[in-house]
Amino acid sequence: MVLPLLQLAPARLLNSSCSVEKTLQCSCSFHGIPTPSVKWWMGDVPVGVNSMDNILQVTSTMLGPWANSTISLTKDPETGTSLLCEGKNKNGTHALSILLMSKKSSFAPQTFMNGLLQGVMYGVIATTLLFFCLIPFIVKYIRMKRAKRIAEVKTKKSPEVRACQEPTMSQKPEESEKSVITPSSDSQILEKQDKL
Repeated sequence: MVLPLLQLAPARLLNSSCSVEKTLQCSCSFHGIPTPSVKWWMGDVPVGVNSMDNILQVTSTMLGPWANSTISLTKDPETGTSLLCEGKNKNGTHALSILLMSKKSSFAPQTFMNGLLQGVMYGVIATTLLFFCLIPFIVKYIRMKRAKRIAEVKTKKSPEVRACQEPTMSQKPEESEKSVITPSSDSQILEKQDKL
């Protein structure tokens, strides 16, 4: 009976996570044949496996072709500190780099908020300046409209202008006027006599 040869596989990172509860914990899971060894680096300094010191605590477990390792930071890291998780076997190496930020100095959100507030302030200032620059033009436009309206009203009320605007009736200068006699009724004549 011949046993099948185990296939060799390089170390591969299959899962990683970081969480913050009381402390910052990061985990890496590697797979490979032979089983990879896991090493953590803080900056350029390697951190020992299953070691414990004031700031870092590392625990690693291996089960078959799997290697799992977790690092816990008991203190806030300095902003910009890099953490590297490296899995390695004789067939290859795979690593994950994590950039750590301090909770106290959340640089990115503060920068975003500062930029947002500055943008809003500059927008308000620009709008206010634009408004103040446009006020003279708005006032001039309103005055011109009002002056035009007043002039129109004055021309309508002026008798000279009205006389000029009324149509003139042309009459022939030497045209004789004919008197028109209209017959009156008897009752109108009696009324006139009573009044006398």
